[in-house]
Order: sequence, then C-alpha cells, then structure tokens
Amino acid sequence: MMLTAKLVRTVPVLALTAALLLSACSHNPPAYQQPARGSYKKQPEKAAVANMQLAIEYMKLGKLATARECIEKALKQDPSNPAVQETAGFVYERVNDMAKAERAYENAVRLGKGDPNISNAFAGFLCRTGKVAAGEKMFNEVARNPLYTTPEVALVNAGVCVRSAGNLVDADRYFTSALAIRPNMPEGLLQSGNVAFDRGDAAAARDIVQRYLAVNPPTPEVLWLGFRAQRKLGDSVAAAVYARRVQTEFPNSEQAQNMRNGVDR
Repeated sequence: MMLTAKLVRTVPVLALTAALLLSACSHNPPAYQQPARGSYKKQPEKAAVANMQLAIEYMKLGKLATARECIEKALKQDPSNPAVQETAGFVYERVNDMAKAERAYENAVRLGKGDPNISNAFAGFLCRTGKVAAGEKMFNEVARNPLYTTPEVALVNAGVCVRSAGNLVDADRYFTSALAIRPNMPEGLLQSGNVAFDRGDAAAARDIVQRYLAVNPPTPEVLWLGFRAQRKLGDSVAAAVYARRVQTEFPNSEQAQNMRNGVDR
C-alpha cells in the first residue's frame, strides 16, 4: 500500500572507528576498506554495530542483497541490540520480506524498552502494510511519550496513516494538532493542504500552499498542490506559474514528469 507522504523514521547512524569498520562484512562500499578477518570474533557486539552501519550504507547505494548480508551478520553477532533489530526491519522491508521485517521491528520495540523513536519506525511499518488501526494507535502512544521531543512528527505520521485508509476527517484532525504545536511545520502544512484538496476545498488548499511558501522553501510536492488547486479554481494564469516553477526548479521530480505526461493526480 502506498502512502501519500513520507513517514518520518529514525535509522541509526553511528560514528564508527576504523577498527570497527575493519571488522565488518566483506563487500566494499566506497567509503570503507577490505575488512580484516578474525578481529571481530572477540568483540561481537562492536562487530554487530559495524555491520549494521555497513548495511545502512549499502541501502543508500541500492545494494540490497549486500545490505541484507551485512544486517544478518549483525543479527548473529548481537541479536540483543535494538538498533540492529530496527535496522533489520528496515532492510527486510526494503527487500519485501515482510514477515521477517515485522519480527525484527517487534524485537526492536521489545528490546528498546519503550524507545519512542523505534516505536515511531514500527508504527510506520504497520501503516505501510495495511495495519492502519495498530499503526495509528502506536503513533498516538509515541506522541504522548514525554521522552519523544517532537510529538508533532508522530501526529503527522498518524494523519498520513489514516489518510491512506481514506479517513480524511481524522487525518485533518491530526494535521491540525501538529500545526498547533509547530505552525510552520512543512509536512504538516503540505498534508493539511492535500486533505483540503481531497475534500474538494481547492481555495483552502491554495491558501495553505501560499502559507507554506511564505515560511518554507518550495518543494515539488507543494508546488504541484498549488498547480492543481489553482487549476481547479479556474485560475489558469496562477496554475501556469506553479507549473513553470515545478518544471524549472525541480525538472527531475515525479511531479515534473507527471506534468510532461499529462497526469494531474
């Protein structure tokens, strides 16, 4: 199931020493050297962190098979590390092994003992795999957790989650709550505008786009929304301005491609 916005998540990015990197899995991403054999056996917990980091780097490079190999080494070396389990969930999800991904996320939540960042990641997975009620519930728990310093992120994620199931009323409520905490939050404004447009209120969507652009740098997503809103309102001149900005400022974006292909949604 595709969601309409990116759910904010946390992927562990750790600063590792050269010694740790030399103990990692055997395929060389550009930033690393050929690993030494045997040195990690005395320190499996540290080797697991190194392999986890390499898995993340391989994910960035799109080398999913090697990322999986690295994270599976990390899991063998230290299955009790919640960051390793969370990263395994992310890797398994990317390679479409959803059963293993869910188990890894569940392990991460259990081992993380209430870490709201891990819960936020798992909630996103639940929503992406159609378990909207469970994902929404977990996002709400994250938002209420005093250890989570950005509750507006969890609220926007909850809104994205329920919007993916067609629940525009609750989605709008979540986005409004997020904006009450951080009024200029880019993702909150964008999603609020998207909901307004989906509910048929192109004027409100247009106003939110203008509010967004007054306080945040442009993105192809918000310019695309402005284009569609102005066109629906019958203002072809204003719509053309947004269309031109998408094509000139973000020529390689999905939105620019949609325009070239005549797609308007």
